[in-house]
Order: sequence, then C-alpha cells, then structure tokens
Amino acid sequence: MALELRQQLKLTQQLIMTPQLQMAIRLLQLSRLELLDTIRQELEENPALEETQETASEDQLLESVNQNADGDSAEREVRIEEKIRDDIDWRNYLDEYNTPGRVHFETESRETPQYDSFIARKESLDDHLLWQLLMISPTEAEEQIGSQIVGNLNRDGYLDVPLEEIAGSGDHPLEEVERVLKLMQSFDPIGVCARNLTECLLIQAKHWEIDDTLVTEIITNHLGDLERKNYKAICRALKISMDDLIAAVNIIKGLEPRPGREFSDDTPQYITPDIFVYKIDDEFVIHLNDDGMPKLRVNSFYRKTIGSDGKLGGDAENYIQEKIRSATWLIKSIHQRQKTIYRVMESILDYQREFFEKGIAHLKPMVLRDVAQDISMHESTISRVTTNKYAYTPQGIFELKYFFNSSIQRFQGGAIASVSVQELIKQIIANEDPRKPFSDDKISKLLKEHQINIARRTVAKYREMLNVLPSNKRKQI
Repeated sequence: MALELRQQLKLTQQLIMTPQLQMAIRLLQLSRLELLDTIRQELEENPALEETQETASEDQLLESVNQNADGDSAEREVRIEEKIRDDIDWRNYLDEYNTPGRVHFETESRETPQYDSFIARKESLDDHLLWQLLMISPTEAEEQIGSQIVGNLNRDGYLDVPLEEIAGSGDHPLEEVERVLKLMQSFDPIGVCARNLTECLLIQAKHWEIDDTLVTEIITNHLGDLERKNYKAICRALKISMDDLIAAVNIIKGLEPRPGREFSDDTPQYITPDIFVYKIDDEFVIHLNDDGMPKLRVNSFYRKTIGSDGKLGGDAENYIQEKIRSATWLIKSIHQRQKTIYRVMESILDYQREFFEKGIAHLKPMVLRDVAQDISMHESTISRVTTNKYAYTPQGIFELKYFFNSSIQRFQGGAIASVSVQELIKQIIANEDPRKPFSDDKISKLLKEHQINIARRTVAKYREMLNVLPSNKRKQI
C-alpha cells in the first residue's frame, strides 16, 4: 500500500473562545474588590477607556444661569466712594499678580512635617519585647541573644527553636542563653518566651504567687487529664476533693495560654455585599451594589478619530481600534455580569422565600442545576456567579454558595437542607445540660424525633463543621 500526501477540504464545527467571551467569563467569577482592581488597571492601561464624571444636565445649567442673572440685578452696586482699606500691602499685591506664577512672601524656612510619624500603627510583640530588653541596659552579648530569642518566637509568643541552636548560631555559652531566656520570661506579657504550654502556665502561676500549690501540681503532672476533663482521675491521683479541684481549675482557666494574642496583627476582613435584598411591605426588592463602581465609557476623542475622514497610519489606526474594542468588551462584560448576578439572585429569592422571611431553619435543599434550569444557563455559569459573591438579606450577610446545599430525607414529609440540620444540632447543644452534655449518638436519637434520620458519624461531621467540641470536652462541673 503506497503512502501519499493529499489535500482536501473538510467542514467541521468547533467551539472557539473569542476574546470577548473570555473576558466575560473572567469578570463573572471575580469578587467585587477584584473587579474594581481590574477596572482600575484597565483605566491606566487603555487610553480609549475613561470614567464618566457626573455632570449637571442642560436644564439644570440653564436654571442656574437664570438664577444668577436674576440675582445679579438684585445685588447692591459697588460704588467708588466706598472706603478702601489702608492695611493692604499693595506693593506685594501688585508684584504677585504681575508675575506669571504665584509668589510666597514667607521669610522663614519651614520644613515639611513627616506625616508618617503621625500614622497610628499597632505595636508588634517583637518591638514590645526589644523595648523592654533595651530598658535594662543589656550588654552586647545579651542584646544579641535577646534579639535571636525574639526573632524565633511564633505568633502566640512561644519559642520555636531549641536553646542549643541559638547558642550555636551566635557562639554563646548555653548557660548564658538560658539566663537571658529566664530574664525575658519575666517580661510583659506574662508567659511570653515559654517553650511549651506547661512552662507558660507555670510562669504565670509564679508571677501571681500561686506556685508550689495545687494549681502548679495540676499544670505539671495532670494537664492531659485536665484537657480531657477527666476530673475523677485527677482527684484520685492527688487525693483531693472535687471542690478543691474545681477551685484550682477555675484559677487555671483564668491564665492566658497564648501570651502573644493581644499583639496579633490580624485585621478583620470586612465584607462588602454585592447584592442587597430588602423587604418592603410584603415584597422583597433586589438592589445591586454599585457604590464605588466607576461609570465607564469609550473616549469620544478616539472614537471620532477613527470615524473622521483623515487617514491615520496603519499601526496607529490598528492600535486605536484594538483599544476601543477592548474598552467596549469590558463595558459590555460588566453589564452582562451585573445582569446575570441579578437573575441568579432573583431565582434564589423565588426558591428560598421562606428562608428570607423566617430564617435558616426554613432553608430548602437546592443545587446549581435548579437555578440553571430556571434562568436557562449552564451550571458552570451559575457556579462562577455564586463564587465570592455576598448578599445582604434580612437574615444577615451570606455568600451565594450558602443557599446551595444537599438534602436529607425525612421519615415523613419532604426533604430538609443539610444547613437546617446543622442549625438544629446547634440549638440542641445550646439547650443541653452543661453537666451532662449530649453525645453524638444521643443527638442522633433526638433528631429522629424531628423526623430526621442521620447516623452518629454524620452528627460528628456536622458538629466539627460548627466548631463544637465533643461531649467529654463540653462537660462542666
């Protein structure tokens, strides 16, 4: 069989992602802050795109002109006979306004203040400890060791590296490093520079003069049983009564296990909703959040340049056309994004109306396919729309992904959303007896009274999602 090269025409169909479609998909999955950054970047890079400034309409301008004209006739005429002030330095006045630029007549030189020094900044744990170290006038070796200790503290104030490593890195005696560490463990906050939780709590106990007591005995030898709340084992080991143990445990609860917590630099991340859902009378109203969103348009100068009869160079004309096309695609993609978000929220509102009226317990099970079929879009589009988008509702602020959850069948009646089951578990735990908390198996049996059949391990999974401790650690005495 001979091999040969041959050319032939073949008609096929395939999906091609146009630049406009790629931009629309990319903008659709961006959060509000990411969208604002993208718009600002495009405004800087694309000269054909500009932000419209809110200006008064022609009717308002004509009305203001007429008001000024009427007001001028009623104003008092300025007469020459009015007295002119004698305290004006006319020489400097004439010299200033006869020069092309503004002249300042200050004789003394003033330095511009450094505004950075006025900006409030939260003190870090490292700065706080180094300041206390310098206050004791340390030697050069002590300052080096102290700086290395501070540099190896974690965010909770614990020392993460062994002392041998600090001694070897600076060629210092191990005894000297231990002495400086002992000194720095007396710094504020109390318990800082400890190497573990036991040492941290013992430092605080010594500071409050409760060392060599039942408290230090529990911290030293029975911290594991205390964590598991195995109080009977501690009483048997120490041969003490439950009342004495409760008094000591209450003191230990007042100690700080994370001394560096107050110097944490974590700043709260505030959520700006993309959508507002208000209830006016008996109807819900959807309002898109356009606050801070710039109004974009194509620059009229570049648009007229392309449409004029004058011919530009090939590269210049191609450049302008490309920028105008990119600006137009961006504007259309933003409008399409807002329209799609509105339609998705409208579908969610129709499906989850009881949630918006009554709360989380009435949330219905819903998947992406339900909304996709309702508004005739693909599930991947709905997934992009609901990612990193938040809605303000009468029940609070929720991510759009929150409204989509799996369903759990009841013994009688329809299905219930998994989020509603988690809320019911949370209510059951909140109403339990702290001295006899419900186990996961007991919670599973209580849910069956509400016609909800889920296994014990499912209850444990939902409890962990709610950040709730198991029953043995929730027990109080």
